[in-house]
Amino acid sequence: MNYWWTSDYHFGHANIIKYCNRPFETVEEMNEVIIRKHNERVKPEDTVFFLGDFIFKGGKEGGEERYREFERKLNGKFIFIKGNHDRNNSLKTIIAKMYIHPVRSRMTETSDRRLWRLTSNGVHYGSKDICMTHRAEDADPNVPWNFCGHVHEKYKVKRLDAKSLVVNLCVEVWNYYPVTFEEISSAVSSFKREEKKGIKSDESEKCRINVEKESDA
Repeated sequence: MNYWWTSDYHFGHANIIKYCNRPFETVEEMNEVIIRKHNERVKPEDTVFFLGDFIFKGGKEGGEERYREFERKLNGKFIFIKGNHDRNNSLKTIIAKMYIHPVRSRMTETSDRRLWRLTSNGVHYGSKDICMTHRAEDADPNVPWNFCGHVHEKYKVKRLDAKSLVVNLCVEVWNYYPVTFEEISSAVSSFKREEKKGIKSDESEKCRINVEKESDA
């Protein structure tokens, strides 16, 4: 069994194509491609953490039958985080925020450092404290990583503050595929490398300016 993360499929939401510049001609094409890509990676026995906005809210685009219709077509066992469109689309999830906590045990240290446990206090995995929520503004600055949706194509990883990051799991920035923890970790590592390059570039520029000032003196 594998674990996957994704967010904001927006099934049935035609306007999301133009709002977020999605590469589809019709809403039917969008629905079909997202279903196909999801099932290419996710197996029936896998678990999917879905961070909100599964299907468009209300009416003909988000009624109960439509939600069930899409869920039946997708592999995996879903854990749904409530999105802003999930108030009226019959999804009825009550989870607004969920935490992943480190597993600290001999079993983790000696056999599987990626051991998972699901408890009333959250999901336990490896050595990371992680908050999962739909909106980035609900991220927790007290944990090093936050997983969110909602922001669509705006960014993949950004800094919340000096000690905390936000990772965007919306499909637009992951080529419309669900992703693994390892892929998320790789994106965070890339972000940190680029961040360090930026800091070094800033420091080099400051050094150059100071040298020029000294030469002019």
